[in-house]
Amino acid sequence: MSAGTGVLHSEFNPSADEEAHLLQVWIRPAQERLAPGYEQKHFGDAEKRGRLRLIASADAAEGSVLIHQDARVYAGLFDGAERAELALPAARRAWVHVARGALSLDDTRLGAGDGAGTAGPLHLTLHAGEAAEVLVFDLP
Repeated sequence: MSAGTGVLHSEFNPSADEEAHLLQVWIRPAQERLAPGYEQKHFGDAEKRGRLRLIASADAAEGSVLIHQDARVYAGLFDGAERAELALPAARRAWVHVARGALSLDDTRLGAGDGAGTAGPLHLTLHAGEAAEVLVFDLP
């Protein structure tokens, strides 16, 4: 969603008996006063299993949703020996957020709700997952 010049929206759980878990993320756009917009795509578990699947980018690369910022957002699911690496160039920053489960970011163990930030140049390694769902933000 791009709020741009203004939108109204809300998040809610339509189920009376099932719990909902929402994670709201805001990325400031590269310019102000953009036209409001909305895009939604589903990325299945198979696309994220044991890897980082690009889900949002400034150029809609690889079928990702379009965002108006020099950023790339990845989603991954990790269990056991599954692992993924991401190169972070100089002058870039990364934020890793564990939505559920647990995994290791290099030598640091992260659990559900944990986040970690770092700056490049470096290689991030995600591994040793336990039913982990993770978001990785590659930021300017």
